[in-house]
Amino acid sequence: MAEPHAVTGQPDRGSGADAVDRASTYRTIALRIMPLLVICYVVSFIDRTNIGIAQQGLQRDLAFGPAVYGLGVTLFFVGFILFEVPSNALMARIGARKTLVRIMITWGLVTCATMFVRDEFTFYLARFLLGVAEAGFFPGALFYLSRWFPSARRTRMTAVFFIGVPVSGVLGSVVSGAIMHTLGGVAGLADWQWLFLLEGIPPILLAALVAVVLVDEPEQARWLTPAQKAAVRADLDADSRSKGEGAGSETHGGLLLALRDPKVWILGLCACGAYTLANAVSYWTPRIIAEAGVGNVLNLGLFSAVPPLLGIAVMLVVGRHSDRTLERRWHAATSWMVAVLAMVTLSVVGENVVLVVALLAVMAAAHYSGLTVFYSIPSIYLTDRAAATGIAVVTSMGSFAAAASPSLLGFIQSATGSLSLGLQISAGVILLAVVLLLVGVKPGDLKEGARDPQRV
Repeated sequence: MAEPHAVTGQPDRGSGADAVDRASTYRTIALRIMPLLVICYVVSFIDRTNIGIAQQGLQRDLAFGPAVYGLGVTLFFVGFILFEVPSNALMARIGARKTLVRIMITWGLVTCATMFVRDEFTFYLARFLLGVAEAGFFPGALFYLSRWFPSARRTRMTAVFFIGVPVSGVLGSVVSGAIMHTLGGVAGLADWQWLFLLEGIPPILLAALVAVVLVDEPEQARWLTPAQKAAVRADLDADSRSKGEGAGSETHGGLLLALRDPKVWILGLCACGAYTLANAVSYWTPRIIAEAGVGNVLNLGLFSAVPPLLGIAVMLVVGRHSDRTLERRWHAATSWMVAVLAMVTLSVVGENVVLVVALLAVMAAAHYSGLTVFYSIPSIYLTDRAAATGIAVVTSMGSFAAAASPSLLGFIQSATGSLSLGLQISAGVILLAVVLLLVGVKPGDLKEGARDPQRV
């Protein structure tokens, strides 16, 4: 039976919830759950994007050109799309902890198995299965954050979670480059085989840690006092009331009704632009740098690590400012417009390595900042009942663009010998997402609670 404050949204006066230091409480929660989530996301992105470094070895040993590489990236997202919503619908029933454990074990096994790729078919199969295995991790983690942090604090926590993306860009590029540079030929394995084997083991080990450390709800946290649990529940319930949840929660409840909500479709179309930008940053940065004249695989990894460093600092600043002002639309839109300018400029600068890396850094910072704020919007707008499946629907729609853009860029490069046209087309898609976000999502659609005077 639910406690009274869980039903009414008001803390039990006897619990001392009113006297709780909320800043300290949410700092405790963040220190408990965020480091592990960030590490898991780092490993997820490394395993998803390490073929950006491995592609040189795959091209050397298996004759995989840009078109094969692009289609392999696309097939990852095909598996991702097909299983994203079912994975999160299951999570709503069995809980986030069990779902994340399942996902991490399976993607680790698939990454290790990629070392046995022998031809185009097995490469495509491995990428498809990796997408199936990873489906649900990203929206599942965002849903998990919505169970612990009210909307006025959630964007900065989303920004902390998204640190995993640029950190994976730094660590993944350096570590992957080092593995391929030093282990090629050891024990009869190619450099790219060592890459997939060694980078598939960490998620399996982390899954065991997730099973032990994480719990699904604040009420289950033994490391919070009863008063802290009551305070967090009161804040989350206040969020629910501001979105019309409670007696009228049927408005957005469940997958079917989420699909009937026009804002879900609008956000999904905006996600197409976000994912187009994400692919340009995550998958094509090594190739863009290589085309600028960097051929050594170790140097390629080091140069590829530079853009994410700027992204970390800018993303945290933008996320914090968005929470302080409770403004989301323009923070995301402005970030994406900066990315468009950098992408168009990048398509015409030629082989100046310093300028190319600088533009990639600007593009990466804009991408991370825009994505952080954008993905706080669905959980602000959607009620708790619709959040798990609604976020998955938005992510799945964005994944259609993520699936199409790598093949498009790969075929354009094969046909023209350059990525310039592909980058310009991608910039146009992102610009359309900016317009759609500003026109389709009104400020009044994002109803957030009153400012918490203890927010930091």
